[in-house]
Amino acid sequence: MTGRDRPVAAVEGLTVEIGGRAVVDGVDLRLLPGRITALVGGSGSGKTTTGLALLGEYPAGARVTGTVRAPEGLIGYVPQHPATVLNPVRRVGALLMDIARQRVRHLPRARRAAAARERVLDALDRARLPAAGPLLRRYPHQLSGGQQQRVVLAQVLLLGARAVVADEPTTGQDPLTKRGIVDLLAAVARQGIAVLLLSHDVDVVRALADDVVVLRDGRMTGAPWTSPLPVETRAGEGGGDPGGTVLEARSLTARHARTPVLDRVSLTVRTGECLAVMGRSGSGKTTLARCLSGLHADHDGEVLLDGAPLPRGLRDRDRRQLAGVQYVFQDAKASFDAYRPVLDQIARTAVRLRGADPGAARSEALTVLDTLGLPAARVARPPARLSGGELQRAALARALLARPRVLVCDEVASGLDPLTRSSVLGQLTGLVRTGRIPALVLITHDLDTAALADRIAVMEHGEVVEARATADLLGSPRHPFSRQLVAAAHSLRGEREGALPGGGSAVS
Repeated sequence: MTGRDRPVAAVEGLTVEIGGRAVVDGVDLRLLPGRITALVGGSGSGKTTTGLALLGEYPAGARVTGTVRAPEGLIGYVPQHPATVLNPVRRVGALLMDIARQRVRHLPRARRAAAARERVLDALDRARLPAAGPLLRRYPHQLSGGQQQRVVLAQVLLLGARAVVADEPTTGQDPLTKRGIVDLLAAVARQGIAVLLLSHDVDVVRALADDVVVLRDGRMTGAPWTSPLPVETRAGEGGGDPGGTVLEARSLTARHARTPVLDRVSLTVRTGECLAVMGRSGSGKTTLARCLSGLHADHDGEVLLDGAPLPRGLRDRDRRQLAGVQYVFQDAKASFDAYRPVLDQIARTAVRLRGADPGAARSEALTVLDTLGLPAARVARPPARLSGGELQRAALARALLARPRVLVCDEVASGLDPLTRSSVLGQLTGLVRTGRIPALVLITHDLDTAALADRIAVMEHGEVVEARATADLLGSPRHPFSRQLVAAAHSLRGEREGALPGGGSAVS
């Protein structure tokens, strides 16, 4: 067996049981030097539990059987939210130097400082981060999500990791950032490091993976794991003509402290219409959504619902206004009370905003949840007992119980597997077409998600640089930034066509 055929890490017959239920059941996995293995499957399939097992981490109270061979100190982890593992009060340069100093303690004292700096520079180069400029003087919160990921990866490389577990590294990223992450992980593999990619992203898996392991209900399976969004669900290709304006923003200017975020943004959403708002991280998309829904009161300009101005903040809106514009958060887990059953929290929306009878509200909640694929037994649990995809659908059901005039969805599909994403987005656009909600605003980084809309508004640096019918914008984008977004998405999609790179295969 050659060095490149000898696994850096492996799991054999891994079974993880929680409360008598196997969340991972008999999984085998081998990570080879210089190869990228993708672990894919629906929400709750056991991907993250398997990946974390390589790091020696398991859910509380879990019963674990099988074998995990992962030499201590040789497995690095790049989480979906990298800021959670970065010290917020240490500058980036100091974070890296702290690790480098530990790695050179065996050297004579006179050589340690120079050797530590050399290691930091090497890690920065391998993680594609600039050694010059302001980046090393910044704190983690002053970096973009993509920069934070690279800093975490630089830390992993400084520690001498021979394998890296990358957990949903492209979730919620725009096409340009996603393209950069794909190139970065490919470069890491070329350095002889094994990569385990945990991902829902079809394009990224096809572009990167040498091998694909598919999980369903904790077990390895040969079942298909990809599914394109069906053409018939695309709102921009078949709905009726939009009617009058439901929601309008006029010259919105918003700030975070003293930093301007929105610059005179104006847009309209009409009856029967789905509007997608696209742009890179930091472009102002989420701030715009929060202004529309009353979650960000520090703004100038007007937001009108059915022609009537809305108060800027939630506290100043009455029940009808609160119900009229409902917001579905990207981080669904953080939007639920950790100690109350999910069903109770969903039903409470109808009671609080519509004055519904508690029994009727509970019955309505169960009906809506059933249409979204969530059985009563699942939502009777606290949020921690549901997967990320299940919580996202629960958050959607909670918003629907308010019977909103406009539903604002912030990256609601970014953490979902392809099949669930297709189902949820199809249901959302169907709600508009059938008139159950008059209008829908989709905040998204994803071109496939935006393609479902009737119109797309592209944001850059706090401005709407282009807003046109979906087919027109995607077919012939006018603004240079719109052209970059579309080109980057097409680049990844082009790599998805055909066989897996490197002669790889799907593993069942």
